[in-house]
Amino acid sequence: MTDLSARLQQSDSPGSPGKGEPEFLVVGKLRRPHGVRGEILMEILTDFPERLRANVVIYAGDEHQPLCIRSTRQHRQALLITFEGYDDRESIGELRNKFVHVYTDDRPPLPDGEYYHHELIGLQVVTDIGENLGVLTNILETGANDVYIVHPIDEGKDILLPAIDPVILEIDLEQGQMLVHILPGLIPDG
Repeated sequence: MTDLSARLQQSDSPGSPGKGEPEFLVVGKLRRPHGVRGEILMEILTDFPERLRANVVIYAGDEHQPLCIRSTRQHRQALLITFEGYDDRESIGELRNKFVHVYTDDRPPLPDGEYYHHELIGLQVVTDIGENLGVLTNILETGANDVYIVHPIDEGKDILLPAIDPVILEIDLEQGQMLVHILPGLIPDG
């Protein structure tokens, strides 16, 4: 058994992802070869780039090709990365423009009260007075705070809720529900 095979067996997820949860999460995009020794520039698309280090297995492209990281180094706002079995510019060039993924199960845990976006999509949104507003369908990232887009059950216009403490009271992933308080003016009349 090769080193890569052993690491793949260790990193395989034993179960299926939860309802609505992706099996893989994108952490970067491979851009272009750098130099002649098998390095490639990777755009960082994760908040945890420090986890991308030697001997970590990641998965490239739609086919989720397993790749074992040999080395990484910072290069401006990106990483220069090498993989086992890719030792020259031509071979590493085959990975150009592919997204790089990790298993969802391998993501780092977040502090209490923080959630990954995919964990929130699909939650039923209910007010503190018992009104079912609809389903959280999307999240807009703004400079100040995220905005949750709720598709109403009556097929009306989407409701935009700021992700702030006075509005978002409780998130219960096990029950698939988000409890909210509607401040005046958040839902337009008629």
